[in-house]
Amino acid sequence: MKLSFSASVSAMALLGAGLAGGAQAADLTLCWAAWDPANALVELSKDYEAQSGNTMHFEFVPWPNFADRMLNELNSGGKLCDLMIGDSQWIGLGAEAGHYVKLNDFFDANGISMGDFIPATVTGYAEWPKGTPNYWALPAFADVVGWTYRKDWFDRPDLRAEYKEKYGRDLAVPATLAELRDIAEFFQGREIDGKTVYGAAIYTERGSEGITLGVTNWLYNYGFEYGNPGNPYELDGFVNSAGAVKGLEAYKALYDCCTPPGSSDWYMSETIDAYKSGQVALQMNFAFIWPGVNADPNVGGAKSGYFANPPGPAGQFAQLGGQGISVVSYSDEQAAALDYIKWFASPKCSSAGGIRAVRPRCVRWSMPRALSAASPMRRPSSTRWPSSRISGPNLPMPNFCWRCRTASTAM
Repeated sequence: MKLSFSASVSAMALLGAGLAGGAQAADLTLCWAAWDPANALVELSKDYEAQSGNTMHFEFVPWPNFADRMLNELNSGGKLCDLMIGDSQWIGLGAEAGHYVKLNDFFDANGISMGDFIPATVTGYAEWPKGTPNYWALPAFADVVGWTYRKDWFDRPDLRAEYKEKYGRDLAVPATLAELRDIAEFFQGREIDGKTVYGAAIYTERGSEGITLGVTNWLYNYGFEYGNPGNPYELDGFVNSAGAVKGLEAYKALYDCCTPPGSSDWYMSETIDAYKSGQVALQMNFAFIWPGVNADPNVGGAKSGYFANPPGPAGQFAQLGGQGISVVSYSDEQAAALDYIKWFASPKCSSAGGIRAVRPRCVRWSMPRALSAASPMRRPSSTRWPSSRISGPNLPMPNFCWRCRTASTAM
């Protein structure tokens, strides 16, 4: 029998509707974006299928179409998705419009504590309203923007000597954003092995979220804040502070001086392609791509290095990316979907499938195992992770306005 629950679910109702006691196996569909972490989830979920007897199906949509496709699904009350790993900026819409099931009672009944999670992921992926203990998702996947660089180019004696003569310091991992700009400028238009190369591949895409998740790595480090820390919805003087303006100008300067031709609409896949094809010395991207870089026959192994987003005048921050997993309120299989979330939150899940969490039971795919201390791709633990993007019930309009304004200024 298929069960339907209201958007606010009580612990007693959940316990009564659980899958224990020989309940009929369910077919569940989980919706997310189409990318490598989603493929890992498919493999990881085989363990859940074996334990529960339920069958998992997956609906993965390419990133450029993900928001339109899934927000249309939610807004129409569709029943395609029982579980949704929706983007973090949807959490307010999911709560206010009744798309997501509130999970507080379920968490309490099953011993799932938000104290076990990185605070920024709770704020960014699970809470609504922000700063209140009201949870509409379980933090599912966390990642952070970092950098890859051509270590083999940095190690060339002739380039090292030329760089030191020009800038008065060694050609090495940049200690500041200003030094990163110098390095990108140094490599821009240079000929290496008979090929013209460029300084940096950065996020500039404005159709979804690319420009947002690129420029914030400068804005945060120059003093930008999304709002008054004491009043999250007081924006004036924080989003448009003098430091925020300087950060935007610095990102624009990097784009103007030191990026490949035709890179005005680039995001994850384009920066990866530029780096792997040997076009650039530096690549901005989320850390989940680092193991693929390390294994690449052209730029992998000792040819590449990895570093955290460098500090700016206001400190060292990096843009947190990621999503939470929610139960869709229109699902007829909410009990089984909640059972999946209970499994997903378990310590066993966090260490399965070749994926390693940052802290016990904190975020299932936050960093691949390749980012261990023994790896050249060490996790940038000293960098602070700000909460991800604007989240509110009136999305996507605030993010659309943000993209338009930052893109028109930076590019």
